[in-house]
Amino acid sequence: MSEIGQIRVGTSGWRYPPWRGAFYPSGLPQRRELEYLSRRTNAVEINGSFYSLQRPERYRGWHAETPAGFLFAVKGGRFITHLKQLRDVETALANFYASGVLALADKLGPFLWQLPPRLAFDPDRVSTFLGQLPHTTSEAAALGAKHDDKLKSESFLESGPDRPVRHALEVRHPSFTTTEATDLLKEHRVALVTADAAAPWPYREDQTTDFSYLRLHGSEDLYTSNYSDAALRAWAAKITEWHDGGRRDVHVYFDNDSNAAAPHNAVTLTRMLDLATETGPAQ
Repeated sequence: MSEIGQIRVGTSGWRYPPWRGAFYPSGLPQRRELEYLSRRTNAVEINGSFYSLQRPERYRGWHAETPAGFLFAVKGGRFITHLKQLRDVETALANFYASGVLALADKLGPFLWQLPPRLAFDPDRVSTFLGQLPHTTSEAAALGAKHDDKLKSESFLESGPDRPVRHALEVRHPSFTTTEATDLLKEHRVALVTADAAAPWPYREDQTTDFSYLRLHGSEDLYTSNYSDAALRAWAAKITEWHDGGRRDVHVYFDNDSNAAAPHNAVTLTRMLDLATETGPAQ
């Protein structure tokens, strides 16, 4: 963790057709959308990594398109969380970490592991999974070296200067709302995601490690509803409280993307929190 904690605000993904003309200027080339967003927020969640393994050249490209100081949270693969449901995932984790995530280098932020609503808390299964997660870039490279031939692209195993690697777990089954579950996350230094959503998912504010992770999915209509300025001011107050005068990093990502609410909400919250961004428009 940096000496002075940072607040990161962004969106969950950036390539959505409804955003074109509603947030992105009409005529802006699709290839410039990340560039445009990254001058108005200071972070973003990579969603594509959830659906399939990405390639090193994509991660290198995203690094190049964004300004210095920008950060990427990376969503872990659904093959690990939803299909394998955390069981026997060492090789799958190796493939994930060999796929190019380390090419983000100094812009690599935390990894988000989103569990499906059907996955109940099993202490042995969760503990085994969390115990396999790397906590430094050199550990991530060493794990990636165990990849198999299901990795279709070249592997990328350059860890560069050794840096910390963080993880956040988003749970969606009520059985995770126990002291045993939060204690397990504390033991493995993994953040419990606070998820605001119009869905029957657990809402928790437990702080289980040295940073906070908040996902805003839409409080009235899932993935759709806009957050009012009053609601954003309330979130800004809570984020400031978690930030604790710079003692903690806080990550905030808007996932209410359906009607282009997410980028507008992210930009508004960024301004409310007086976070520095590069505001020059992409040409």
